[in-house]
Amino acid sequence: ADPAELDACAAAVRRLARGARGVLSPVCSVVGGVVAQEVLKACSGKFMPVTGWFHFDAEEVLPDEPLAPADVAPRGDRYDGQVAVLGAAAQSRLEALRYFLVGAGAIGCEMLKTWALMGVAAGPEGVVHVTDMDHIEKSNLSRQFLFRATDIGSAKSTTAAAAAEAMNPAMRLRVYETKVAPDTEAVFNDDFFESLSGVCTALDNVEARLYVDQRCVFYHLPMVESGTLGTKGNTQVVVPGKTENYGATRDPPERGVPVCTLKHFPNQIEHTLQWAREWFEEVMKQTPEDVNRYLQGTPEEFLASLANQQNMKLDVLQRVRDALGGSRPTSFEHCVAWARLRFEELYANNIKQLLHNFPLDKLTSTGQPFWSGAKKPPSPIVFDAEDPLHLSFVCAVARLRAAVYGVGTPAGEAEERAAVREHIQGVVVPEFTPRSGVSIATTEEEAKQQPAAPVTALDIDQECQRLLGELPTPASLAGLRLRPLDFDKDDDGHMHAVAAASNLRAVNYGIGTADLHTSRGIAGKIIPAIATTTALVAGYSCIEMYKLALKPDAAVETFKNNFANLALPLFTSSEPNPPAVTTSVIKGEEWKWTTWDRVDISQPDMTLQDLIDYMASEYGVELAMLSYGVSILYSQFMSRKKVEERKRMRVPDVVAAVTKKPLPQPPANKFLILELIVNDLDSGDEVEFPYLRWRLAE
Repeated sequence: ADPAELDACAAAVRRLARGARGVLSPVCSVVGGVVAQEVLKACSGKFMPVTGWFHFDAEEVLPDEPLAPADVAPRGDRYDGQVAVLGAAAQSRLEALRYFLVGAGAIGCEMLKTWALMGVAAGPEGVVHVTDMDHIEKSNLSRQFLFRATDIGSAKSTTAAAAAEAMNPAMRLRVYETKVAPDTEAVFNDDFFESLSGVCTALDNVEARLYVDQRCVFYHLPMVESGTLGTKGNTQVVVPGKTENYGATRDPPERGVPVCTLKHFPNQIEHTLQWAREWFEEVMKQTPEDVNRYLQGTPEEFLASLANQQNMKLDVLQRVRDALGGSRPTSFEHCVAWARLRFEELYANNIKQLLHNFPLDKLTSTGQPFWSGAKKPPSPIVFDAEDPLHLSFVCAVARLRAAVYGVGTPAGEAEERAAVREHIQGVVVPEFTPRSGVSIATTEEEAKQQPAAPVTALDIDQECQRLLGELPTPASLAGLRLRPLDFDKDDDGHMHAVAAASNLRAVNYGIGTADLHTSRGIAGKIIPAIATTTALVAGYSCIEMYKLALKPDAAVETFKNNFANLALPLFTSSEPNPPAVTTSVIKGEEWKWTTWDRVDISQPDMTLQDLIDYMASEYGVELAMLSYGVSILYSQFMSRKKVEERKRMRVPDVVAAVTKKPLPQPPANKFLILELIVNDLDSGDEVEFPYLRWRLAE
């Protein structure tokens, strides 16, 4: 055997032996997630089991040199297992960490649990900031294990933090229910971010991840990012100056469902559920909100507020007119009648109109049958009060209609169904005759073009005035306010209505229906999270946190991005990519910089002329344009008078004068971010240049 290979093996065995009696919670989390999934596979027969030896190591976490016996000796506390591997000094570092956990959902809960076991922020200097603006819902209980049924309705961040503190009373936590976004920078300000050791994201959307990523790049903070989707999980570690940031690469955007498919040609239950969700939003939320806006002012003010919605204002006024006109309910019987007429409109009349426009024997311009491929020909539904699905739709929609208008409903489910059956008998359903000349979009392009043209030859403004004249005045309805309903997948009343609406449309088009549980998952856009994958991902993340905390100067090869699919099973690790390098020529020499680089200006009283001179002397470039956000502070194309005036002003004063807004105030907000375009003084060529970070106070 190769002597070098033997030496490497011997060294690995010695390192293993030195920490063999120790226990690291993140490693337990990784291995436990894998083992638990294997048990589930054995019980269920689902997914592919691990067929060979499973080996996992994170050798790069271990100390580079053997630790002194005193450093790994038991101390009689809960961290002895970790100290036996990493040493007492490493434990002190972990206890002094100051981390920001963004999100307290499935991954966030698992991270807090693991941090509590590791002793993160359990020292007098440490702290974990936890924020999540969401509240606990019933569906969270199956995948966010720090929550219990008694916690439903409570803030996720507060409940998760309390559970972590119960596990480790020494852990210091600060809790927020605040979104991390540009409009909360007064809360999560410069002082806040500058006090941190790092950031861990446990988010469920890309937009929030990108914003947090920008903050970490600006403050040069490490970030540990993770996500799961069923049995799949991934982690990414971002190390300032050494790796690319999260936003450096993007997944391609998900393709949406074409509007024409949703409106007229669905072929999957997902299509009908999205259609049902949008219908719910329109009739139970948007229309009541529009009605309340109308009732809060004068008719003229309401019409003026719609001036920027030329394509939609006619539709809005029609919906408000209908909501406040003859269909405004004053009893549950009226709500039942409205729901029954909606059934006829949605599942009979609209389908008849569609088949009138596109008969079953219609051919395309190429001679092919129009109803072919993904286009399934629909059939109208004849209402039957004895059909459980038909009755379920009317009951659920009537109940929600009553909630919107504050109308009383029968006390129990049996009484409600009996009342609905009774009231349905008296509903007069008008005869429907399909109309000619009705335009129906068959492609995405047609759907986009339709709103640009009025649906009738009438002038839209004249028609709006006519509808406004038909509306009762707000004064005549004093005290009336509707209650808009925000769709909640955990509200059974909402889900019964959406599921029934979706399944009826599925029956129209010959699509298989979905039960309430399946519909809840699809309509609520629930990303399936399972405890095994969450444990695996949290373990991976915390192993990278070990490296960030204990080996801050380690080479990029030390860190790992991970991807796993427990179902296959597949486990991959890769070195993070280095940041992309931009090469600029400054004073005749190459200057390589990345997204982590910037130019710091620490002289707040510097004038614009001083900045121009500084750029010329320090970098050999001419300032061609300077901007702050969307505001241009200086440009070579400005009038001479304006340029000369601004050159004499302090740069912060120029910002205040141009934006007409007060400047961020130190100490909480210490910096201005200025973008610039510069040209080489000798050649006149444009030179790529990083942004300026302007300190507002010395």
